[in-house]
Amino acid sequence: MKILLAGLCGAVVTLAGSGTASAAARAAGPTFQLPFPCGETWAGSSNSYAHTGSEIDFNWGAGDADLGKTVVAAAAGTVVTAAYQTSNGYGNLVKIRHSDGSTTLYAHLNSLSVSSGASVAQGQKIGTVGKSSAKYSIVSHLHYEQRSPSGAIVRASFNGSTFNYPNQSVTSRNCGGGTAPTTTTQPAPSGSNPYSATQVCGPGYKQIDSAPLGSQGRVVLMYSSATGQNCVTTLRASGSGKVNASAYLEVQGKARQTDSGSYQYYAGPVRAKAAATCVKWGGSIGSAKYDSPFGHCG
Repeated sequence: MKILLAGLCGAVVTLAGSGTASAAARAAGPTFQLPFPCGETWAGSSNSYAHTGSEIDFNWGAGDADLGKTVVAAAAGTVVTAAYQTSNGYGNLVKIRHSDGSTTLYAHLNSLSVSSGASVAQGQKIGTVGKSSAKYSIVSHLHYEQRSPSGAIVRASFNGSTFNYPNQSVTSRNCGGGTAPTTTTQPAPSGSNPYSATQVCGPGYKQIDSAPLGSQGRVVLMYSSATGQNCVTTLRASGSGKVNASAYLEVQGKARQTDSGSYQYYAGPVRAKAAATCVKWGGSIGSAKYDSPFGHCG
């Protein structure tokens, strides 16, 4: 059985307004953005037979062209689920709860970049597009849902306007304007990076090493004793514009995992279990680069 996704060739159109009532209902909640990096255009469809009406399957290209593409948080919030699901068919799922109690779901992911309990910013990478599912045989795509505080699936909105069901191509305006929930009331200095390594990797991670990248920033190695995972993130000193940045983690005897791209504040997080195993880690910002030897073998 293979699910065929419809509506993948629609032209980019201007999003229609959702009406006064729905706009008022959303006023107290976050302004959701497309769950993909700024400037990317994705085709969405609600036509799958497995949908109840308001879910959206997003595709960037035909077949498995989407596999491994970055998925980001549609709004700031707290991760309540980051795990593989079986009977419901979601596969690798991230579920984020937002400030008004609403939630967003990102399903069939190829990989997860966040853990349960982590605070995430709007536009922060949370995983990659995939086709994981224990229930369905599917082509690579992102299954996306917006849910009300009661848990009901609602018609999705992006950048303040309702998705034009059943099919629409949408260009992302998820350009890093949101901030992650924080326990401090002190604002970040103007131009400085508002994110810490703990915010990026999530609660429970403690810093065990770091290395400077000139005046550009630093790369940080974290560890969670609860999960046995290491986490690496590269943090810029300033958030002025975007630069090429990367973060990597290599567990001895296994393939290196890397996150790289054009980022405003940080690269990563990159996570891997490495209990009683040596790790090599590092990252870069522009031309500044750090590569560790294998170490931290406990």
